Amino acid sequence: MATPKARLAIVLAVLAVLVFFGGRAAGWWGGSGETATKIYGNVEVREVELGFRVGGRIAEVMVDEGDKVVPGQTLARLDTQPILDRLAGADAKVAAASAMVSKDAAGNRPQEVRQAQSAVVDAEARLSEARRLNQRRRALSERGFIAKAELQDSQSAVAAASARVEAARAALSLAQEGTRSEDRIATRADAAQMAAERRSIQTDLSDAVLKAPSAGQVLTRVREAGAIVQPGEIVYTVALTQPVRVRAYVAEPILPQVRPGMRVTVHVDGRAKGWPATIGYISPVAEFTPRTVQTEDQRADLVYRLRLIVDDPKNELRQGQPVTVTLPSATGG
Repeated sequence: MATPKARLAIVLAVLAVLVFFGGRAAGWWGGSGETATKIYGNVEVREVELGFRVGGRIAEVMVDEGDKVVPGQTLARLDTQPILDRLAGADAKVAAASAMVSKDAAGNRPQEVRQAQSAVVDAEARLSEARRLNQRRRALSERGFIAKAELQDSQSAVAAASARVEAARAALSLAQEGTRSEDRIATRADAAQMAAERRSIQTDLSDAVLKAPSAGQVLTRVREAGAIVQPGEIVYTVALTQPVRVRAYVAEPILPQVRPGMRVTVHVDGRAKGWPATIGYISPVAEFTPRTVQTEDQRADLVYRLRLIVDDPKNELRQGQPVTVTLPSATGG
């Protein structure tokens, strides 16, 4: 017959077994109840090929392969002297066009108007003299003292003097009115065109400096100082390191567990550290599992592509690196 101590030991052992298996089933300390949902993917490869928008001779290169760059950092420069020469010519054209606009707006000078007025007075005086002479010859012709040819000459002189008066009055009107509106519009259009050409050259001058579009690391330096490059020719290839993006794939049965904005954890092989990440995009279209994704399921299964933004301020993850994404448990929200 068992002693009281033996019976107590048996009861405690049974209770311990019940607590162990019950807690394991409840997910308290591992077991099937704590199995985390995992999906798989890779760190996205994000590269940009940089070149000058304008052609020319490279005057200076500032960074080398492997160097880290920050947004707006100058990477290379072109020899800008040819562009500066073009800019100087454009400045001269703009100044000339502006002067023409000012001239049209100011109109004719007072001296030119007075000169036109004097020409009208002189033409009118000549017309009066021609008319007086014509009247005298008409009277003489009627008496037969002069030939008809002389009368005709005086009549022609009156017509010519009258025409000169009309011309002088028209010139005075133009001098007083100034430049016609159509000419002023054309002059302003020419000035605007010159200004636009100057801005274009100024843009070329700005584009002669190659800058990093965002944070990254130089992968290749294709050209060296002194090289002649054409517009758009590659000078650097830069890997964009921030923000770090992961492309992962989730099977259809797991799709209800993910949603945009969900916080997840990213792991890589060989390290226990996890990087927090946020699901930013879920594809609305299913596709076959890519060959680059290593999962335990059949590769022929349909999956949905996710894009995650990873908090990796130290740039510890590498582009193209396989990753495992752990979703939060259902009990954890």
